Amino acid sequence: MAPAGVDAFPAQAAAETFAAGYSNIANKYIDSVPIGDLAMEGMRGLGVIDPALTVRLADGQVVLAAGDGDVARFPAPADDDASAWAALTVDVSRAGRRVSGDLRQASVEQIYEAVFDGVLSRLDPYSRYAGRDEAGRNRANRDGFTGIGIRFQVKDNQVRITEVMEETPAEVAGLTPGDRITHVDGAATTGMSSADVTERLRGLLETPISVTVARDGAESPLTFAMMRAHIVPTSVTAAFEDGLLTLAVHRFNRATADVAARKIAAARRLNGNALAGIILDLRDNPGGLLKQGIRLADLFVSQGEILKTQGRHPDSMQYYEAEDGDITGGLPLVVMVDGRSASAAEIAAAALQDRGRAIVIGTTSFGKGTVQTVVRLPNDGEFTLTWSRFVMPSGYLLHELGVHPTVCTSGTSAQGADPLKPLMAAREEAAGILVAWRTVAFADGARRQELRATCPAERRAEPGDLDVARHLLKDRPLYARLLELANPVATAAAIR
Repeated sequence: MAPAGVDAFPAQAAAETFAAGYSNIANKYIDSVPIGDLAMEGMRGLGVIDPALTVRLADGQVVLAAGDGDVARFPAPADDDASAWAALTVDVSRAGRRVSGDLRQASVEQIYEAVFDGVLSRLDPYSRYAGRDEAGRNRANRDGFTGIGIRFQVKDNQVRITEVMEETPAEVAGLTPGDRITHVDGAATTGMSSADVTERLRGLLETPISVTVARDGAESPLTFAMMRAHIVPTSVTAAFEDGLLTLAVHRFNRATADVAARKIAAARRLNGNALAGIILDLRDNPGGLLKQGIRLADLFVSQGEILKTQGRHPDSMQYYEAEDGDITGGLPLVVMVDGRSASAAEIAAAALQDRGRAIVIGTTSFGKGTVQTVVRLPNDGEFTLTWSRFVMPSGYLLHELGVHPTVCTSGTSAQGADPLKPLMAAREEAAGILVAWRTVAFADGARRQELRATCPAERRAEPGDLDVARHLLKDRPLYARLLELANPVATAAAIR
C-alpha cells in the first residue's frame, strides 16, 4: 500500500490531540511551564523521525528548516494559547511531510510519539507518553482485562505458558506452567506472534473459549473449555512458615489491597493463635496505583494520617487517613524494602514506619516520591504526568530521599545462626539518621544524598534478609525496642 500523502494527515484529530496534551500539561504538571515552550520542544521532536528537520523561534516566528534551508515560517501564538499552538504543531507537521520522505512515511501515531516525547523530555523522568496500543496494555495492567488468566512466551514457534494466575478460568480448568498452546478455538498457533495469541485469548466477558495444549508426559493433546472472565494480574503471593506469614507484594494494581486482606484473613482462619507475625515483602516492587499503597498501609493501622500530597493543581492536594482499623489485631509487622522499592511501595513502608506500626529492614528505597496522574487523550493514547509530591506522616518529602530502614542490611550477607547480631551495633546511629531524615530540607539536595549514602540502595534478593525479619519477629523484646527507636514521637523528643 502506498504511504499516506500530506492531505491524508488527519489535521483536525491531530489538533484536538495536541491541544488536549498541551493544556493538560499546563494545568496539571507539578511546576508551571509555558505552553509555548512545551510546543516548541514538541515540534523539535519531529527531528527524531527526520534529523534533517529543525524548528526554531526567530523574531516572533516559528521557522521550520530542512538541512540548510528554511521550509516555512509561521507566526508564534500567545504563550498560553493551547489551541493555537496545537494548530501550529499540525501546520509544521504537514509542512515537514511535504519535504521529508521519512516524515511522510510516518504514521500519525509515530508523529504523536515524536512530539509528545519531545514535550515531556524536558519535564522529569516519570512523565511520559504512551501511544494507543501501549496505553491499552497499561490500562489492562492497572484495571485488568478479559481473558483466561495466563502469561505466556512465544519462542521457537511455540507458545509456552509461563504463569497461571490464581482464581482464574485457566487455573480452574487445569492449565499449568509449561503447557504449550497449540490451538485456540481450533485455530493453530503456529506462526502466531505474541499479539496474535493475546488477541485470540481475550474477548468479551463470559464468552466461551477452548485452548488445546501439548503437555510433557501426556500421550495426546489436551483441550480445556472455559469462559473468559475479568482478570486482574496477580500482585500478592503468600507463604506461611513457623508461625509467620510472608506477603510478597510484587506491584500495586486495583486488587492488591483486597488480595492482601484475603490472604491475611485466610492465614488467621487457618492458623489461629499460631500466627505470630507478618512480613510484608516490598522488595523489587516498582509501585503502581497510589491508592492501593495507601489501602495496603491502612490494613495495619487503626487511626491517624497515612499520607499527604502537595502539588499545583487543586485536585493534587490530598490528605489520607486510616479508615478501616487494623485487620491483624496488632500482630508484629516487619516491612522489607530495597533499592527497587518505589512509589506506592515506599508510601506503604514509610507510613507504617512513621505510624510506629512496623520495623523496616533492608536498604534505602528508590526515592520516587512524586505522584503521577494518567490523562487519556483523544487518540486513546495517554500521558503519565507528574503532578504532586508525597509528604509522609512525620513531615518529610519522600522524593529523591526514599525510606530509611530501621535495620540496614546494605553490604551485608545477614546470614548465620543470629543474622541480627552484626546489624545491632548500628542501631543507635540509625536513630540519629532517622532524626536527620525526617528534618532535612527538600531543597538541600546534597544533604539528602549524604543521608541516602548511610544505607546505600541495593537490590536485595537475598534470603538472609528474610532471616533477619524472622529473627526480629521472634525476639519480642528486641522488636519492641527497635519499634520505639523508629517512632516519630521519639524522633521529635530527640530534636528537642
